[in-house]
Amino acid sequence: MAAAWIVVLVTLVLGLAVAGPVPTSKPTTTGKGCDIGRFKSLSPQELASFKKARDALEESLKLKNWSCSSPVFPGNWDLRLLQVRERPGALEAELALTLKVLEAAADTDSALEVVLDQPLHTLKHILSQLQACIQAQPTAGPRTRGRLHHWLHRLQEASEKESPGCLEASVTFNLFRLLIRDLTCVANGDLCLRTSTHPEST
Repeated sequence: MAAAWIVVLVTLVLGLAVAGPVPTSKPTTTGKGCDIGRFKSLSPQELASFKKARDALEESLKLKNWSCSSPVFPGNWDLRLLQVRERPGALEAELALTLKVLEAAADTDSALEVVLDQPLHTLKHILSQLQACIQAQPTAGPRTRGRLHHWLHRLQEASEKESPGCLEASVTFNLFRLLIRDLTCVANGDLCLRTSTHPEST
């Protein structure tokens, strides 16, 4: 009888060894160079450089006549309204537009060029890390639609139709929402809880 139990136990152990350990949690897949999690919070020095840049941009805008035909960023722009898998794409578009506009501002104003140097470097680094993470995600999946599609279309349309002054003002006033709320949300992944859905209109 004891010998029979030994045979059963050996069979079970061998079966478990072949099957391998059972995962206790969903694995996190990251690609080479994907380290967006480090941006859950920026350093005090980085935030200080962005505040200095924002203040300089706001002073510059006081000397310009600018207006927007419609808001560049939809009124309900909040990445928590999106599915977790959609958020990196929205942040990528937000970062890309911000970089494009601030680089143009630096190219046309030598004073802004100096104060924007470090923030632009930081934004480029964040964007490169984000794109590495996006490229590491599975390509198969539903196409962009709904709220995200509407937002991305709005940003693309604004970048083509709105004046440089409007775009500069819009990214300036949106800068700390991008850095503190949107970037932090994407960096936190599943821990950034989805909010109640709001109407899709702006």
